[in-house]
This record gives sequence, C-alpha cells and structure tokens, in this order.
Amino acid sequence: MGITLFVCVVALVAQAVALDNGLARTPPMGWLSWQRFHCDRDCETDPQNCISENLYMTMADAMAANGYRDAGYQYVNIDDCWSAMERDPVTNRLVADPVRFPHGIKALADYIHGKGLKLGIYGDMGNKTCAGYPGSQFTLQLDAQTFAEWEVDSFKMDGCNSDPKLFDSLFPQMSVFLNQTGRPILFSCEWPMYQHRAGINPNYNLIAKYCNIWRNYNDISDTWVSVLNIIEFYGDNKGNFAQVSGPGAFNDPDQIVVGDPGLSASQQQVQMAMWAIFAAPLLVSSDLRDIDPVSRDLILNKGEVNFEVWVRRVLPQGSYAVAVLSLRGGGNKFPVSFSLSKLVPDARGKYTVTEVFTGTAVGTYSYNDTITAWVDVSSVVFRKYTSLS
Repeated sequence: MGITLFVCVVALVAQAVALDNGLARTPPMGWLSWQRFHCDRDCETDPQNCISENLYMTMADAMAANGYRDAGYQYVNIDDCWSAMERDPVTNRLVADPVRFPHGIKALADYIHGKGLKLGIYGDMGNKTCAGYPGSQFTLQLDAQTFAEWEVDSFKMDGCNSDPKLFDSLFPQMSVFLNQTGRPILFSCEWPMYQHRAGINPNYNLIAKYCNIWRNYNDISDTWVSVLNIIEFYGDNKGNFAQVSGPGAFNDPDQIVVGDPGLSASQQQVQMAMWAIFAAPLLVSSDLRDIDPVSRDLILNKGEVNFEVWVRRVLPQGSYAVAVLSLRGGGNKFPVSFSLSKLVPDARGKYTVTEVFTGTAVGTYSYNDTITAWVDVSSVVFRKYTSLS
C-alpha cells in the first residue's frame, strides 16, 4: 500500500498594505468563549458557565495564574449574547445585560487590564447578531466610539442578518471608525466567510488592508472532522488567501479546541501544529479553570494511508517548520521519508532539527539528506529545521 503525500508550502509574506493600527504584528493569542460556552444565559442554574462578567473574570484569573498570560495569551474575548436585548432608549448605545453584567463592560475591562490582559468584544454587521441581540447595521460609528470609551482592546464583527455583497464597503467603514477613536482596537472580521457562503470571491487584498484577522471558513466544532475540514480548506488556498498573511493581518481558521472533550491527545497536537504552520491566531476556547494538564501543557508549549506535509518559513532566516500530518483513522505508525530539498526547492546548507513539542534534538542534516518520521494515527510530527548557515 502506497503513501499519499501532499505537500503545501506556505510562505510568510509581508503586507504591502495592512491595517495601520500597530496591532497584530504577530498572530494574536488569547481566549474566546464561543466554542466552549456558546450562548449559555442560564445564570440561575449554571452560574459558573453562563455568559456573564463572572465567566470572563474567572477566566482572566486562570490565564494570569496558570501561565497562559506569560506564554503570550493576551486577549479575553467576549462573544455573542453579552448585551441587553435593546439599546439604550435615550442614547441608542449598546448596553450590557444588566443581570449578567451588572457592573458594565468598562468595569470588566478595568478588571481584565488589572490582570495584565486585554478585553475583546463582539458585534455584528447586521441589524441583529446571530443570536438575535442588537447589531450595528446603522450605528457603526457610535458603536466604535462606545467600545473605545469602554477601553475595549479587540472587536470581532460577525456577518449575520446582513448582505455580504455590501461587505466590501461596510467592513472598511467600521475599520475607519475604529481607527478614528484613537484607541488601538484589534479588528477581527468575518467578512470573507460570509462571502464564501454567498458564492462571492473575497478580495483578500482589500480585507487585509482593513482587518487585523479574518475568518474565511466555517465555524469550528469540537470534532476531528471539523478540524480536518479546516485544514483541507487551508490546503486548497482558494483565492490565494495565504499570500496576504503577514504582520498586521492574518487568516483566522477559528478557535483552538484543545482541552475540550472532542479530540484525542494526538489530534489536539495536530490542531496546534497546523495552526502554527498557518501562522494563525491562537484563540483557545476551553475551560481554563479546569483543563486536563496534558492539554494545558500543549497550549502552553513554547482507509488508505494518507499523509500531508506542511512547510512554513520561520526565523531565523533560512529556517523552516515542518508538520507531517496523518489523516488515517486506524492502523499503526507509518514511516514518512523526505528531504528538505524535496519540500523547499531553494533550501541549502545544513540544519539542526528538533521536535517542537518536546524540544528533543533529532540531529544535524544537510538540505538533501533523507529523514524518516514515524507518524501515528490521526497525529502529527512537528519539527523545526534551524539553518546553520
């Protein structure tokens, strides 16, 4: 039985034009509530897990106390269902749900900042959010100013209940309004995802000009199939979205579900390795207050036989990250042999090779030396080739 080997080389390309707010010079890292907690509003019977100021405060506590903040996870991101069902009748401003966020978003931001972290918030381009809360369709500038006054650090704009054909003008408007507030607010867009669904080819150069990060595929779920579907989408690279990724602007394949129950330990490694290869934002959506130690260490870690080999240029100059990914559903470990020159035609010289997750030295090899990696079922071998020249 042969080995199907798919090779994808993704280069880090600096932006010629990118959102000029000084943010996301590297892929943002943090925590986001949606995948794990969705729209749980039942604070009466589920007070520890409902969407409330308590959830975000206790998650910030865990991030500060358990090493996540020190590892670079900065953002504590609120998602849908945080606001009251109606805007303030006098000012027309968004207001937080008074029961679940009794102290308001500004007080929550102060608490998050006191932990050395940053606060993100959610909104929608339509008249309603996906869960039916007030959207920003006619209040883009007012909402941008409100978020700035609350001292929010990141804003995720969804695309429910709106027309994707208008996004090429509407999302840039919101980007301009955020910049005009004078407060650096990372702009997370779901612009291309909705255009894909509507059969519109996204203009990724335009998107990268106005957004710091952008979702371009379906929401992730806590399943191996969902993770694989996202990896396949990125491998296809339809519209060549990989070429616009760089400092200030990054493709977002969605949340990290490591620590949730849907993936095995090796499958969790696959997600972390592939998101690193994508140079993706790392936005964890698990309960950091009670997470398996193996998953925690991974998050913090500075039919036919079917494999994919992904390569990305990394620092120092001339070095590469290589992920050998098994898509098999059963069987034993299989060997995959390759040389760096087969993956990167312009590779030259010698390299020290190390296992990324463990830091174990594999050895020193020339660019044309063949190396064999034994890859387990639904797993990954993730190595760094550091140039010695």
